Amino acid sequence: MQQTLTDLAPAPETLRATPAVRLLLAAIALVAVAVPLAILILAPPPAKIAARRVPKAHIVSPAELPPVEPVKLVNLTPDQARAYNADVPFADGPNPAARPFHLAGAEADQQRAIACLAAAEVYEAGDDSTGEKAVAQVVLNRLRHPAFPKTVCGVVFQGSDRSTGCQFTFTCDGALDRWRPSDAAWDRARDVAAKALNGAVDKAVGYATHYHTDWVVPYWSASLDKIARVGTHLFFRWTGWWGTPPAFNRHPDDVEPVIALLAPLSPAHAAEGLLPGDTAIPIDATAIANGGLPSPVAGAPDTFFVTLDPKWSPDSLPALAAASCGARPYCKFMAWPTRAATPAAAVLTPAQIRTMAFSYLRDKANGYDKALWNCDTFKRADTSQCMKREPVLAKPAIITPPPITAKPLPDGLAGVRRKGDSTLETSQATPDA
Repeated sequence: MQQTLTDLAPAPETLRATPAVRLLLAAIALVAVAVPLAILILAPPPAKIAARRVPKAHIVSPAELPPVEPVKLVNLTPDQARAYNADVPFADGPNPAARPFHLAGAEADQQRAIACLAAAEVYEAGDDSTGEKAVAQVVLNRLRHPAFPKTVCGVVFQGSDRSTGCQFTFTCDGALDRWRPSDAAWDRARDVAAKALNGAVDKAVGYATHYHTDWVVPYWSASLDKIARVGTHLFFRWTGWWGTPPAFNRHPDDVEPVIALLAPLSPAHAAEGLLPGDTAIPIDATAIANGGLPSPVAGAPDTFFVTLDPKWSPDSLPALAAASCGARPYCKFMAWPTRAATPAAAVLTPAQIRTMAFSYLRDKANGYDKALWNCDTFKRADTSQCMKREPVLAKPAIITPPPITAKPLPDGLAGVRRKGDSTLETSQATPDA
């Protein structure tokens, strides 16, 4: 017999639920709605979670120079970082534009400064003139502030000898080796840099000395005033007096250092680009650009022993060490002032350790990346960059015992040999026949 849908449908009385069943279903429905609602109401948003991990703001007094914090990020996802950054309000009050800056110095120094500033622009902001102008203004603001180095290249490459602690990440994360801007992009960045060094001002970022992208949260951001946004970058200045125009009163140096890593981009940072009489030759940057790097020690592929050229600047030795080590996760680079002092074997003697002029050690497995100088050879303003010298122990005094003088023998004891007598008569030394 063929069944119809009507035949298969349950009887009406079977669809009626008992009061107990209805109460149970209502309770389940209430729980299903109430629990998610309670989670949404009671749980803190990602911005609040982020805020708990970021230190509180600290206003540095005018008598205390503010510390320059390394770029260390809070452990947040990009979405959490954006939520946190959006929740931080912009600082109240005016955001005055910085004063125009005009670079002095010789032509070679000006070209080096332009190259360093252009590199910061294009590697930090990309080929975007708006972002590049903002980055250039931050560099010049730092140049005038007592907490930072006194040259354009010094500001840009501050901390570049360390894998962590550099102020502009492209100087220590290998970006200069991995990527080069196009000729057109480099020319545009140089044009922005030249204008900034000759009076052009980016009013949008005021006296900002720090910035970061909106998808990260550096630890220092909570202690600064957020004053501007340019694209995806947020700009900050120090709180209190150190963020006001009178704090930016330092007069920069006119002599710019040579940055060997920029030699492929700028002739001003290569040996042949130096003008006659210019003595600041740090490294043969052209040789580095052409692959002419030191070779590792025979039998020790992760160790480099180098003899220093007296014309090299000690400030550029970390760049040479990093270029020589390449991508090695573990590497030792050591340098001596003379060829005679430079070891030929991987095992160092105490004398060779004492005469070492520079050392660089990279150990990524243990998070170590540091350059040190022998401050007896190269004076350093930051004593933490000096090698720890082993104390020279005084030579132990050599005590010569006094000569032993044989006492005369008493009468009647001739022929008796005493301890300490050096000679005997022949009759005493010859046995009886």
